[in-house]
Amino acid sequence: MSAELNRLEPGGTPAVEAVGIECGYGGDPILTDLSFTVRAGEVFFIIGGSGCGKSTLLRHLVGLNRPTAGDVRFFGESFLEAGALTRRDLLKRFGVLYQGGALWSSLTLMENVALPLEEYTKLTRRERSDLAAFKLSQVGLAGYENYYPSEISGGMKKRAGLARALALDPAIVFFDEPSAGLDPITSRKLDELILQVRALQGTTCVVVSHELDSIFSIADRVLMLDRSAKGAIAIGDPRVLAAESSDPRVREFLHRGARPGEKGFDSGRSAKH
Repeated sequence: MSAELNRLEPGGTPAVEAVGIECGYGGDPILTDLSFTVRAGEVFFIIGGSGCGKSTLLRHLVGLNRPTAGDVRFFGESFLEAGALTRRDLLKRFGVLYQGGALWSSLTLMENVALPLEEYTKLTRRERSDLAAFKLSQVGLAGYENYYPSEISGGMKKRAGLARALALDPAIVFFDEPSAGLDPITSRKLDELILQVRALQGTTCVVVSHELDSIFSIADRVLMLDRSAKGAIAIGDPRVLAAESSDPRVREFLHRGARPGEKGFDSGRSAKH
């Protein structure tokens, strides 16, 4: 692992910090000795080809699986070594948008969004319903409170899942392939929604994705994983990496489709800035 990938990023205590973590599901690890930081308030993408460990890393960061080595810290506090009460408090500080939305099919959208409020707050039923309706309105789903997941489109399910992830006003939101299965227009609207969440609430956004349009449009920095390396091979601004990286694996991945200087390559710069 290079010093560049291991160094502490500037700007105070990181929102997320992985320290020498090893990830896998038994047998040979998928990722080894991986260290990186995510700055508070940035849109940080985890990218790479199929099978490189993007979703595996996400599962280990949010506590669905425990790394076989290393540590994960949120705002300087260990998530893995925390006691039950501290861990519960840390869980309230981040939300997760799963790839398929992961909505309960037997519950309305309002009831889905209200679930974390019921689990982690002392709000009354009416207060939970009012807040859930507000969160749905934030993602453009006002008027759909009493719909069931089977009654809405895939893009709307993603937005409903985001509303639930935002229910507790988390400091960090993790996104697992948010654009998967969406058409380009719906995908672009979801990217814009991610930027709105960051702008309005200062939320740190960690996004697992391989979609170049999203990467170049909204990412502040990317961490690129590689299957053969069992870890990270690059970190930084994707536009800079695409133009300047000396690693052919990085250039090949980021130069799929438009190349630097071609129409579309720099379109994300204006969208983000």
